[in-house]
Amino acid sequence: MKAIEMRETGEPEVLQWVERPRPDITAPQALLVKLSAAGINPVDAKIRRNGSLIAAGLPAVPGCDGAGVVEAVGASVTRFQPGDAVWFCHGGVGGTVGNYAEYLVLDQSLAQPKPRHLDMIAAAAAPLVLITAWEALHDRARIRVGQRVLIHGGAGGVGHVAIQLAKAAGARVCTTVSSPEKAAFAQALGAEHCINYQDDDVVESVMEWTAGQGVEIALDTVGAAVFRQTIPAMAYYGDLVTILDPGADLDLKEARQRNLRISLELMLTPMLRDLSEARAHQCDILRRCGELIDRGELRIQVSQTFPLEQAAAAHRLIEQGHVTGKLALVMA
Repeated sequence: MKAIEMRETGEPEVLQWVERPRPDITAPQALLVKLSAAGINPVDAKIRRNGSLIAAGLPAVPGCDGAGVVEAVGASVTRFQPGDAVWFCHGGVGGTVGNYAEYLVLDQSLAQPKPRHLDMIAAAAAPLVLITAWEALHDRARIRVGQRVLIHGGAGGVGHVAIQLAKAAGARVCTTVSSPEKAAFAQALGAEHCINYQDDDVVESVMEWTAGQGVEIALDTVGAAVFRQTIPAMAYYGDLVTILDPGADLDLKEARQRNLRISLELMLTPMLRDLSEARAHQCDILRRCGELIDRGELRIQVSQTFPLEQAAAAHRLIEQGHVTGKLALVMA
């Protein structure tokens, strides 16, 4: 099969278009999936630059999420049969083969039926960001109806689905964006208030929107500086969640005085630490998100696709930042 392989860390050019043996089903619960597309995530580029996240090391095939058609099943598979369309988040962190390939083998427990109203490309691009946003809002912040939520980077991969998930939970949403076009995109997804962080003071704008109370939940999808700057925009006893490293030089005095609950969200943990119950929970998140998609309450924006062999070009683009929605690789 054709695949993208990295044998060393470095610039996008280390992603090589290679021929690899097609994987075989070796476990009775396994599926062989012919991939239609794979999602491209910032973590893919970080792994390419810094190395595998697990001890297995290199060579490795990147790609944490994908979608395709079941081609063969193990003897004990009961949930799927050949010809079924599935989506999933599995692989891509080193060791097991990731989704930048024509075929993938995974346990049936890790896949869900593809939503009826989602095409293969959008389905492939969605799982990692959906699970991240759901865990951040529901599992970490315990979102409730009527709460006010600040989503940083609302036009990005995680941000654009987080806006919709917060709205579906009955919350009111404001978000940060970098342009009028991205503001219009975020508003179409359900954001009530958009803050152009290049022109406006985010804390002042949040306080004006909340009548001086601050937001009950904030989700940082950007990084340490934004995490720190968000603290004074929080309501007392609020939840501040970050999907990135908040940095070592944190001054949490104001966060403590506000009695904030600070949470870290890394949706790769169950895969990295082989946590079976947590992986089952993430698979159920995909089921619930699929229901929202099929009801028309959640959509996935894929702004650009690349043929599999152009993975390096896709990595160059995602490392520039400011991508609206998601990018995906297509397997021809």
